[in-house]
Amino acid sequence: MTTYLLAGGGTAGHVNPLLAVADALRARDPEAVVLVLGTREGLEARLVPERGYELLFVDKVPFPRRPDKAAAAFPARFPRAIAQVRAHISERHVDVVVGFGGYASAPAYVAARRERLPFVVHEANARPGLANVLGARRAAGVGVAFEGTPLKRSRVVGMPLRREIVTLDRDALRAEAAAHFGLDPAKPVLLVFGGSLGAQRLNAAFGEGHGAAWRDVLDAGWQLLHITGERSELVDPGVAGYALRRYVDRMDLAFALADLIVSRSGAATVSEISALGIPTVYVPYAVGNGEQALNASSAVRAGAALLISDADFTGDRVRSEVVPLLADDARRTVMAAAAASVGTRTGTENVVAMIDDALRASRRG
Repeated sequence: MTTYLLAGGGTAGHVNPLLAVADALRARDPEAVVLVLGTREGLEARLVPERGYELLFVDKVPFPRRPDKAAAAFPARFPRAIAQVRAHISERHVDVVVGFGGYASAPAYVAARRERLPFVVHEANARPGLANVLGARRAAGVGVAFEGTPLKRSRVVGMPLRREIVTLDRDALRAEAAAHFGLDPAKPVLLVFGGSLGAQRLNAAFGEGHGAAWRDVLDAGWQLLHITGERSELVDPGVAGYALRRYVDRMDLAFALADLIVSRSGAATVSEISALGIPTVYVPYAVGNGEQALNASSAVRAGAALLISDADFTGDRVRSEVVPLLADDARRTVMAAAAASVGTRTGTENVVAMIDDALRASRRG
């Protein structure tokens, strides 16, 4: 019986691929012990127990980025976090550690090395986090979601995706999806969304007010499925062909209906859209270290997507670049094929294979 310790958390971008791998390990071998290491503060504290996995805790110890109180406390707090993970490893007889980035991963990598256990790193973003940069130096395997991610000895394995995306048959679900959103399955659909909280820039470009482009989409003979985010105050104009939703818990149905997408470019979003082969216009979120633009870059290079900066994304830009794309069936067909060429639905299996390789190598050694 193998015991796996999966480390990661903080954000959905770390937790969701971790859970996809956990589900695959448990489905393959119900006797395997799958444990998750996380912090009390991150999303994992809620999502992991909800999924039926035991969550082991480690202190949240951010790497110091400036000389402040946290930096002064780091030399004492980080070794304590490593000791916590070593205790978990010893008490639970862990065989292999798998890290997905985030606060839990850095002490997990160090603890695994000190316990002489193999560990594997998966990086979801095109610009890797510091924990994975450090972990990759000694890892038994390093997998990345995007080509060009600068991690030592890495190989592209794709993103472990939600099961409902991996198994999605868009054609078979189109009629159900159209009925779910009150749209016509025979007419093309532009899907616009900005993540769970929405995106004010996208909402302003398409929504109500002077210069909003939703009318231009409908005038082009298309329908619009606009997921605004729960905090949005946009008012639904109540026009046939324009479905406005603040939140959607069945994104598989939204993707099944989408003939073109306008969205942010978080790592999971880009990976899911590429895996499904849907042509897209990405509008990277401008806050952060620029990782969203990098996440979209492989799709853009392949011809699967266009990229418009957040600052430039207006109703006028929709009219000049997105609306002409609605009328260009040939170009969208080429984009869809390119998206499928850079995307993969086997990210979960690829990461599991990497874990198996690390275990076999350690047992031979």
